[in-house]
Amino acid sequence: MSGWARAHPRKATAAKVALAAVLLFLVGFETVALARQPTRPHATVVATAVVVCLCAVPYARVPLKIRAWTAASVSLAGSVILIAGQHALEVWGLGEGIALLVLLTGVVHRAPGRIAAVLGPMLGLACVLAPMRDIRLGPWTVVYGVLTVVVSAYSMILRWQDAQRTRDLAAVRSAERLELARELHDLVAHHVTGIVVQARAARFTALSGPQADAAFERIETSGGEALSAMRRLVRVLREGAARNRPLAGLAEVRTLAETYTRTGPPVALHIDKGLDETVPAEVAAAVFRIVREALTNVRKHAADATAVRVGVRAIPDALELRITDDGKHPARLTEQAHGGGFGLAGLTERAEAMGGRLTAGPAPEGGWEVRAVLPVGEGG
Repeated sequence: MSGWARAHPRKATAAKVALAAVLLFLVGFETVALARQPTRPHATVVATAVVVCLCAVPYARVPLKIRAWTAASVSLAGSVILIAGQHALEVWGLGEGIALLVLLTGVVHRAPGRIAAVLGPMLGLACVLAPMRDIRLGPWTVVYGVLTVVVSAYSMILRWQDAQRTRDLAAVRSAERLELARELHDLVAHHVTGIVVQARAARFTALSGPQADAAFERIETSGGEALSAMRRLVRVLREGAARNRPLAGLAEVRTLAETYTRTGPPVALHIDKGLDETVPAEVAAAVFRIVREALTNVRKHAADATAVRVGVRAIPDALELRITDDGKHPARLTEQAHGGGFGLAGLTERAEAMGGRLTAGPAPEGGWEVRAVLPVGEGG
């Protein structure tokens, strides 16, 4: 809901106003329906209900913790005063109870562990006590007790799912760092091997003049490329042994686009001229991985896409990659087929580890867009 609120601020504001209006309407309806002869206990019920209902409405500048503490304190204080003193003639507690359940869900789901452990039971107790202000214990007491248990259990399940997803994302990011470190290891090993071979050749071959200059220039170039890759390597966490395998690059991107076109919507691929020779191998490998993941997501999530555009172009000190489609409706797949949604998260981690960035979201002209900027300079 927080992500939806950021993406649709006007709708979020309207939803908050609607929530406040509904809760206050329930308080007013209960007041009119039950308080035929207003008394001080009924005034206490109405006052506490209004405060709690206003606390249940999200405010940008008021944290959930403060709103929940205020609501729980006011509601419990009102219940103690009415239960220990003069009961109200009849109490439903509709608006206040729903507001307390809303706050209970937010606290148990999103609040830090210690706060949730203390504040959650307080809100649950306040919800259970709200209908007990009645001079007679009626069915609302049982209803609110059951609802409190159900909402608490459901919120705890949501909290566990969020924690599990956070752990899964951390595992994906760790695996992506390891994969990037392995690929960079291959690249550095390739350059260092070339330096050693050329140095040995210069040592055992009588070179002079232009030949010697050319040999030393090749050694200098290989050394510079190796150092550039090493600067990227120290930016990622890695462990384990590296695997020796060739890196996929821009040539494989062309093959991937051709293969995808045969089974999915046509792919219009554009790669600036000369990039095959100038783009570092680890950057080209990242481009291949991002394009492959993006095309896979098009097949999964854009069932009605009729075209996909892939563009790779050079910008100052970096490489820009854009993948866009015109799809609007997702494909009907099982949860196993859709996957866990961690592909782009891993690629975002890869791009950030290389000093770049990756974003994904709705395209201005419709459809979906994935954009990555990967540095190609030595400072990458």
